[in-house]
Amino acid sequence: MKISNRDARRLWLASQGLGSAPTGPLDVLSIIRDLGFVQLDTIRNVTRAHHHILWSRNQNYREPMLGKLLARDRALFEHFTHDASILPIEFYPMWQRQFRRLGDKVMKSGYYKQGLDEAGRQAVKARIEAEGPLSTHAFDTKVEGERKMWSRPPHKLALDQMWYAGELSTSHRENFTKFYDLTERVIPEEHRETEHPDEHQVDWLCRNALDRIAFGTPGQIQRFWDAVQSTEVRDWIKQTEQDLQPVEIQAIDGSWISALALPDIEARMTSLTTPTSRLRILNPFDPAIRDRDRLSKLFGFDYRIEIFVPAAKRKWGYYVYPLLEGDRFVGRVELKADRAKGIMEVIDLWPEPKVKWTAKRQEKLESELDRLARFIKASTINWQCGRPT
Repeated sequence: MKISNRDARRLWLASQGLGSAPTGPLDVLSIIRDLGFVQLDTIRNVTRAHHHILWSRNQNYREPMLGKLLARDRALFEHFTHDASILPIEFYPMWQRQFRRLGDKVMKSGYYKQGLDEAGRQAVKARIEAEGPLSTHAFDTKVEGERKMWSRPPHKLALDQMWYAGELSTSHRENFTKFYDLTERVIPEEHRETEHPDEHQVDWLCRNALDRIAFGTPGQIQRFWDAVQSTEVRDWIKQTEQDLQPVEIQAIDGSWISALALPDIEARMTSLTTPTSRLRILNPFDPAIRDRDRLSKLFGFDYRIEIFVPAAKRKWGYYVYPLLEGDRFVGRVELKADRAKGIMEVIDLWPEPKVKWTAKRQEKLESELDRLARFIKASTINWQCGRPT
């Protein structure tokens, strides 16, 4: 089965919740379930990545909603995919192998061996059991020796060790500070006590990854959750190849890439519609652009985030947002907000090569900037680079 580049782009955007206008009735949990997970990030350049990702799918979303689903409703849990992420609580039984994998990994890590010993970890757990959810600020161990960028005090390493292993869970966050609690007090018993054989978890992880990316190579299936090994993905493909559909995906340069899809791929293709023509400001951590190689081959959009690049060496800027219009990436914009003052700054704008920046396109961008400003309650938008005419 051959899928043209245009159809592949549209199929990918539809699978990522970006094919239709971000309007209508809001169901935050369904958005997260459809995506599989939402990555968390500490930087609040305009709004934090997890809030922006959800807002991009439905602009009726507001920032407090995610915290309520996690802390009050226990409809979500927090753990590690390729990075710290929020996942639907019903996925918890399929995460047992990830607790074992990451728990073992961090216990063997030289970095985490700088944490507390077993007696120290149990003392931390005892305080949490007695006092309730605690953050790292409740403890006072110090970094010994030279303090480096990624240095963490021993108690923080111990908290994270037990969090990775599933002994502790995220109870809630306050101003993005994580509060740890005993897992049995956070995760509902029906999910905590449900167990599945390892092979069932692998099957679920691979099948659900492929479902969410619509089509993919073995490497793309493995990297989606980053909870299975490459060898496990290859073994799964061999065992389930009768249930998989081989496809050829046309890259933007006309070449063809071999991939796999689930049996419903023809139905997905039949139901494809023309994407909304609205211009969207996507977050740098949006799942639609996370796989930079896939992004480049499907859309010809070369994107890198440069927050860790020294300012003098940046090609674009510190926090630069891709601009999606229909099924094309038409440019990128650097934004910054001072939320206390109610100001959002447009620092610079770069149309993509061969994209004509028309008055209509500028109007679309300004409409989206207005919507983003309202989302963060900013009353003023300043164009530092000068508004294109």
